[in-house]
Amino acid sequence: MKPDPSYLLQKTEIDQPLIAFYDAPETELFNPVIAPNKKGHACMYSFYKKWLDGKTVVLTKDNFGCGGASHHLFNQPLQSHEDFIKFLADDEGLKANHALMDEWIRESNEYTPDHEFVLYGPLKEEAYKYVKTITFLVNPDQLSMLMIGAQYYATKNDPEPVLAPFGSGCMQSVSLFEDLNKPQAVIGATDMAMRQYLPPNLLAFTVTKPMYENLCRLDKDSFLEKGFIKQLKKVRAKQKGDE
Repeated sequence: MKPDPSYLLQKTEIDQPLIAFYDAPETELFNPVIAPNKKGHACMYSFYKKWLDGKTVVLTKDNFGCGGASHHLFNQPLQSHEDFIKFLADDEGLKANHALMDEWIRESNEYTPDHEFVLYGPLKEEAYKYVKTITFLVNPDQLSMLMIGAQYYATKNDPEPVLAPFGSGCMQSVSLFEDLNKPQAVIGATDMAMRQYLPPNLLAFTVTKPMYENLCRLDKDSFLEKGFIKQLKKVRAKQKGDE
């Protein structure tokens, strides 16, 4: 039986589609599908409006959208290590110097697909076996709710439930997790290069499958039915009415 997020989505009032990162041997299961223009540069999040229309974007090692995705999702760098350092540190100004940029790049984990196709698009129950992570697109209030949910079942033996690591949008979707088989979440959509494709009030909360399944287990005994969330909703309703 697949996890059912309906109760969680109802109580958190999340109305954006859940976006899954898939690693699959075929694409027919994900129709309707689209692919980046090979002649252009396409950030994963530039397909946000296509996701809202129910479409899934297909990436391959030969058609990856942008250089960052080739590097971080296919472990296929398009630049030399030295040129990559210069681009990120000098052109983009993301670290104070080359040494710090070099250290970060060397410590980064790159994702290597199991199958030919990497796909991003709405969560499909029939494709759940190919899911690697699931992303909730949320406002700050909903982010706080999911952060509490991520802590709810956490034990001392689990990894830190929620991380907020530095990295690109596609890195935050999969490669910044050390172990996809453990319950963990990453706060994402914090890369300025991809923020332009989202409404200003949306952030990403990306979870591994074990964390997703924990979130889907939240019930009426959890904070979702308690005073803090009810008070927050009451205040937000009043603020909206005062506008």
